Amino acid sequence: MITLHDRNTGSTAKILPERGFNCFSFEATLDGRLIEVLDAEPDFVAGAARPSSSGIPLLFPFPNRIRDGRFHWAGRDYSLPLPEGKPNAIHGLVIDRAWRVVDQSDQHVTGEFQLSRDAADCRDQWPADFRITVRYALAGETLRCDIHIFNPDTQPLPWGFGTHPYFRVPLSPESRVGDCLVQAPAAEVWELAEFLPTGRKLPVSGGRDLRDGQALAGLKLDDVLTGLTAHDGQVRTIVMDPQAGWQVMQVFDASFRELVAYTPPHGRSVCLEPYTCVTDAVNLQPRGIDSGWRVLAPGAEVHLWFAIHVGRVLA
Repeated sequence: MITLHDRNTGSTAKILPERGFNCFSFEATLDGRLIEVLDAEPDFVAGAARPSSSGIPLLFPFPNRIRDGRFHWAGRDYSLPLPEGKPNAIHGLVIDRAWRVVDQSDQHVTGEFQLSRDAADCRDQWPADFRITVRYALAGETLRCDIHIFNPDTQPLPWGFGTHPYFRVPLSPESRVGDCLVQAPAAEVWELAEFLPTGRKLPVSGGRDLRDGQALAGLKLDDVLTGLTAHDGQVRTIVMDPQAGWQVMQVFDASFRELVAYTPPHGRSVCLEPYTCVTDAVNLQPRGIDSGWRVLAPGAEVHLWFAIHVGRVLA
């Protein structure tokens, strides 16, 4: 476990390289108090909890599900392993693997994962090799993550990336979960059938319309939102605890065009998950559906980023 520490504020972040380079704790100092922003299962560090159950799981080279774990690419059929008892492949190839730490200081750490080196047993499951580098940096009440994806192969690399952050609610022991609010600038939602998109997008309505904020009381979400509004190339989501007077703002670049909104049944957190593509994008794109599926040429790279900021609720 690696702990980042900001000496000026006392804020900390904890990353577990051996479990998918997961940042499973971010404690920010605000009003003289340490506020835990992320939720993690008690046995996550020990390796007993599911890798997708805690902190900020990193989802690559595809986020969410691929139908039946099967897809066709460049004249070849591919088959991905399925979780026990589940019908679809889920959350990529790096979420449960050990990453290598390549750079580290008190306030930042960089991890790297290359398919052919760090999961050679999975190399034939994807059309091209890949290298993903993730850097977490802590500064006061802000945790920033920079992601670089590089194609070291001679073949084009198909890919999608996402994160699965568990934002803790409430932010104060004196507050109530149901009074907390979630806000996201999404105008549309993908129609789903058994968690997989049909290809249709619909206007958001009811509890799925988070544009003006929704209280968590009675809210049940497991939806892929889209039509995100960006300002100056940035998209913002908010988890707010009005009683405590604090909020957590997640900011990410406009390359993330989808947002999964999920309320875990345990009721301790809410997930607002930025994705660069929709669920099962690799199978939707050949049908002429703009799914956000992307291809990286040999030798090319792409940069993505997100940041999490803790602050006071502004009137």
